[in-house]
Amino acid sequence: MKSPFHNTLNARREEIEMLFDSHAHLNAEQYNDDLEEVIERARAEGVSNMLVVGFDRPTITKAMQLAETYDFIYASVGWHPVDAIDMTDQDLSWLEELAGHPKVVALGEMGLDYHWDKSPKDIQKEVFRKQIELAKRVKLPIIIHNREATKDIVDILKESGAEEVGGIMHCFSGSIETAQECMKMNFYISFGGPVTFKNAKSVKEVAAHIPLDRLLIETDCPYLTPHPFRGKRNEPSYVKLVAEELAKIHSISYEELANKTTENAKKLFGID
Repeated sequence: MKSPFHNTLNARREEIEMLFDSHAHLNAEQYNDDLEEVIERARAEGVSNMLVVGFDRPTITKAMQLAETYDFIYASVGWHPVDAIDMTDQDLSWLEELAGHPKVVALGEMGLDYHWDKSPKDIQKEVFRKQIELAKRVKLPIIIHNREATKDIVDILKESGAEEVGGIMHCFSGSIETAQECMKMNFYISFGGPVTFKNAKSVKEVAAHIPLDRLLIETDCPYLTPHPFRGKRNEPSYVKLVAEELAKIHSISYEELANKTTENAKKLFGID
């Protein structure tokens, strides 16, 4: 039997259910001990939906399990650029197979990462291009991971005709000009914890220039925890702090920002 607390929580949830964390790694080992509590805290803070992103065999498998267990969790599947060197043709076929699952709403995260040198740049580019081609075949949006590789990413998106599927520039930290180029290719610009950092002047300036109909919010948890919890493990309930900061930046109410970003995510992912 459910406690009265559950009934109160459900009633409260209906009133405030309007945040969509568009990039979470609840499939990370950092949540092995308290995953259910983390999900419950997110729901209590008004997080109505979460996209769990898988980027290699173990994390994709876990993302699929979560999406099948919770009706409000969706999955994105792809191959991370750092691990591009490990991706086989068999893995690519597996991604194509998973793309047909009703809870898989995007491919990725994919892209380029020049910070780490595990995978050579040419292999990263090849794996990135293959996943864009796959996305066009299965007609799913793509989630882009960019670290110190902006020009090459924008060039590959243009050359590959990525505007056919569009997607998300995840945890965006680039220039206004780059954001505009990406929006022209049907990409949404997503901000996470760094937009709340006190010293993040340039990120805040860029965020102010993104039209509301192209804006998304995310945590990238367990990483990039927003202020005032910076340095601790991140979790989806903290996406509320990102929404509050972006509402302030755009001089609109928290409710409007929350509702608009949720509407944007649902539109992109084809969720009713």
